[in-house]
Amino acid sequence: MEFSTIQGDIAAQSADALVNAAGTSLEMGSGVAGALRRAAGDELNEAATAKGPVDLGEVAVTDAFDLDADYVIHAAAMPHYGDGKATEESIQSAVWNSLEAADELGCESLVIPVLGSGAAGFAFERAADLICSEIADYKSDTLVDVAVIAYADDQYDLLRKVAERTD
Repeated sequence: MEFSTIQGDIAAQSADALVNAAGTSLEMGSGVAGALRRAAGDELNEAATAKGPVDLGEVAVTDAFDLDADYVIHAAAMPHYGDGKATEESIQSAVWNSLEAADELGCESLVIPVLGSGAAGFAFERAADLICSEIADYKSDTLVDVAVIAYADDQYDLLRKVAERTD
């Protein structure tokens, strides 16, 4: 399985599945979730919240609606309770469960953001390191291409450096 880093808007990507940086309620607010919701339409938020809440680190799968993907995997790396902050364990579980869900769906391509690093308050570089390590350790049945995406220039530069250390 190949894994790469890309820069851009996750909602503009083409893949079998896109991963949403979700909270446990699966309510799609701002950041990655907001970008996906705006591009896919309100049906995506309705479908996601109908599957929630989920446990921290778990995932739920919906149709991708108007996105250039078949599925959206909603990965709950942050709690919608308590302090609302992601942890190493919640990020690792959310990534691993996203990869497993993509495999179970028969996906060949997946785009995943740096979960936990936005509203969930986890340090971007450490979150990127956890995500790249989980992907590198995962043995896939169907995934051929996994891309980790960052939106901002400075975040993408950090993501690339982390990914190079993981190789």
